[in-house]
Amino acid sequence: MKLIIYVLFCLAVLQPASAYAQLYTTRSGFIGFYSKTPLEDIRGENNQVYAVLDAGKRNLAFAALLKGFIFPKELMQVHFNENYVESDKYPKATFSGAYTGDVSLDKDGVYKVIVKGSLTLHNVTRTIETSATLEVKGGHLLGVAEFKLKPEDFNIGIPSIVRDKIDKEITVKVNIDCTIK
Repeated sequence: MKLIIYVLFCLAVLQPASAYAQLYTTRSGFIGFYSKTPLEDIRGENNQVYAVLDAGKRNLAFAALLKGFIFPKELMQVHFNENYVESDKYPKATFSGAYTGDVSLDKDGVYKVIVKGSLTLHNVTRTIETSATLEVKGGHLLGVAEFKLKPEDFNIGIPSIVRDKIDKEITVKVNIDCTIK
């Protein structure tokens, strides 16, 4: 009996650090969204995205202030905040979910994962599932994903006068560089 307890104790003590919950965070993550039509290209980018990834539980969460999105044209930024996402009323977008796939935190490498969770935008929550890449590199955890959204899925109305200038599906790109907390 003492031998079993000793073996269990040794296994617990000698387990690699990756077996324990490890939080990776950043306050300078990137989310960009893009629309391309024959009439106009739209680009909004935010480099102040907060992200936290719990590698032990395989959970992740993001938060972005909508007024943090910068556009090449000031008028686009005004319309985005005032008319579409109503950022005074709904100031942030959030995502909370989990990823599946094996990621070894003990060695540098690139890992394909599937991310699934809840995206809340404009006070509407929808399930999002997309493929992503997590890369372990020099103590950092880098994440990259791309997916598409429809504005109407989040009750974001597009006036008919500008409907042809905005793609029906918006491409969203996510890029994070997290360090251990």
